[in-house]
Amino acid sequence: MSAKIIDGNAVARHVRGEWKKRVETLKAQGVTPGLAVIIVGDNPASRVYVRNKVRACAEVGLHSETHEFPATAAEQSIATRIAELNQNPKIHGILVQLPLPGHLETRRLLGMISIEKDVDGFHLYNVGGLVVGENNIFPPCTPYGVQRLLEYEKIPIEGQNVVVVGASNVVGKPMALMLMAKDATVSICHIKTRDLAQYTILADILIVAAGCPGLITAPMVKRGAVVIDVGINRLPDGTLAGDVDFEGVRAKASFITPVPGGVGPMTVTMLICNTVAAAERNAARNVEKAPVPA
Repeated sequence: MSAKIIDGNAVARHVRGEWKKRVETLKAQGVTPGLAVIIVGDNPASRVYVRNKVRACAEVGLHSETHEFPATAAEQSIATRIAELNQNPKIHGILVQLPLPGHLETRRLLGMISIEKDVDGFHLYNVGGLVVGENNIFPPCTPYGVQRLLEYEKIPIEGQNVVVVGASNVVGKPMALMLMAKDATVSICHIKTRDLAQYTILADILIVAAGCPGLITAPMVKRGAVVIDVGINRLPDGTLAGDVDFEGVRAKASFITPVPGGVGPMTVTMLICNTVAAAERNAARNVEKAPVPA
């Protein structure tokens, strides 16, 4: 048995094609979805991520802006820019590229983004919406991308045993909530979980986002499981690797995502989807507010 490799690049192209049609519909109404990205400092990885996001915006037809600040920027100057973007009608989504320099309070700055423009899904309103099962929210982009991969491959979620390895606020926790909303039975583990294999071996769907290269090996995976590797780690030789021993686990799984080329392209794609959805919602609100002719 050898797992089917889920091509995240191919799925991302498919999804972007679907949403590009929605962008064209909005443009016909005089609305161009707009995304503003705030980046602080010169983190090389962050700059690569921002370039990818800007390129994806151009591909789908979105307007994008990059607002750069030095690593020593005062928190108030960034807060002021967020407030300005909140009021800018051309901007429908605002993203603060993480991580931020240590002197900045990440939670405070993210909390300043208007909930109508929080396309990264990190505002407490959107996080709380996941807990109570609210549909009209912006899901965090990485777990949203994983969910879309599962849907694209027609992998059933309802009633499945799902194990999420990694309990971060960005991936692990929201991923678990999103799959619970689809009636999966979800267990959350992390790198400090004792006897991790006793949990992972029971998973019909195993999602790994622990940031630990090679954490999951073949003996830890049930034969026929679906394995989604969210981890991305740079090894000493400069190559990228996931949290899963790809070659070993591939021999036992039914589906598996590679690193790179698996979840990564979907994260950027779902950011685009959230931004277009924000523009659609804003356009609908404007129609509702329009005066009725006498």
